[in-house]
Amino acid sequence: MTPTPNPAADSTDVEWPLDDTSLYGTLVSPSGPGPFPAAVMVAGSGPTDRDWNTPLLPGTNGSARLLADAFARVGIASLRYDKRASGAHARENMQRLVGKVSMQSHVDELAGAVRILSSNPRVRRDRIFAVANSEGTLHAMRYQLQQPELALAGLVLIAPPGRVIGDLARSQLAAQLAPLPTGNAMLALYDAAIARFAAGEPVAPDPSLLPGIQALLQSLATPANLPFARELWTTDGALLLSQIDVPTLVVIGQKDVQVDWQADGERLQLAAAGRGGVTFTFPEHANHVLKHESRPRAELHGAQVGATYNAEDATLDPEATHAIIQWLTALGAD
Repeated sequence: MTPTPNPAADSTDVEWPLDDTSLYGTLVSPSGPGPFPAAVMVAGSGPTDRDWNTPLLPGTNGSARLLADAFARVGIASLRYDKRASGAHARENMQRLVGKVSMQSHVDELAGAVRILSSNPRVRRDRIFAVANSEGTLHAMRYQLQQPELALAGLVLIAPPGRVIGDLARSQLAAQLAPLPTGNAMLALYDAAIARFAAGEPVAPDPSLLPGIQALLQSLATPANLPFARELWTTDGALLLSQIDVPTLVVIGQKDVQVDWQADGERLQLAAAGRGGVTFTFPEHANHVLKHESRPRAELHGAQVGATYNAEDATLDPEATHAIIQWLTALGAD
């Protein structure tokens, strides 16, 4: 559901350069003089824009826009931005980015957003947080681990993968193929193609694979995605978390069918064991993009679930949203 406009907040479009491209975003400030704690919103995988919408899924009711409004209502500023391969300027940017997209290029995008926030006199430079979703959690953690001059005060990691990305993707695919009579055979063909990808050889997906699997394999090897795809495929979210030394909130919804609150959550908890400052919450009805999901988990399957992520009647999960706001408010007041 589209949120009611917040009369107590100011929304401003911002722009900044990166290499020979530009990034575009929206800065939301609460009413009053400030300075306020602030959050940089880091989107998940694919051509996901500043609001966390994507042309790959129907709907424009993105979670980042809803979160930005909720934050402003409690005195937290935010900046959300289009990755250069997303949003209204994706086509012009992609012409300049072929072969240049990497894990570091995503970190550089985030670094620019942090600089924009820190330069705003209504924002507390010492209380800038990242609020990141899915793949974006990896970029937020990598940014912090590079010991930047503008270090983050803390991280909110929504649906962070707790396994190596390649392993996580395979587990998702295996679950989708399990009910099919040819599921095991297709998984073997997929494994063979991934082995070729890892070896730097042509992926050459078998024509008998389902179209969706063929599209995934071909996207990994598309020149525009390299070297990013190879780097991402071997990234381990739990290993990154084990090195983070700022307060961190990990949020994985129990209705998330992409990141598993038990399998991934357990690995992340083990990575954080013995370290203070890492808090975990597993909201009962939150899905991958923090929306409330009332259906039983057993009824949730792949594309069917994604098609509802940004539906106009989808709302943020109250339990998850409250946990994030409570955590940010407590740290932002220090």
